[in-house]
Amino acid sequence: MVPIHEKILADPRFQQLVARRNRFAITLSIIVLAVYVSFVAIAVFNPALFSMRLFGTSAWCVGLVGGFCIQAFAFVMTGIYTARANGQFDRLAREAIRGAAI
Repeated sequence: MVPIHEKILADPRFQQLVARRNRFAITLSIIVLAVYVSFVAIAVFNPALFSMRLFGTSAWCVGLVGGFCIQAFAFVMTGIYTARANGQFDRLAREAIRGAAI
């Protein structure tokens, strides 16, 4: 008798799940990395931009607002991954497990 974990690993639905999940995770990681690298590059190559005030006498500067936006962006990207993981990826995992149990 073949152990259940070997059946799951051999199931084409599980292999599809792993491929889709990895592709999606890598894509989101590259997007997030590009945003962070861009932020750091601006800080390194044009630091005066970050110290510019947003509105005339405002205490808020471009760098501070940019940092807040990056944090919000990371939060949204996490939500996007979680929504897809809890939807499509969990469904594929259940199908692979159900198929291996037969």
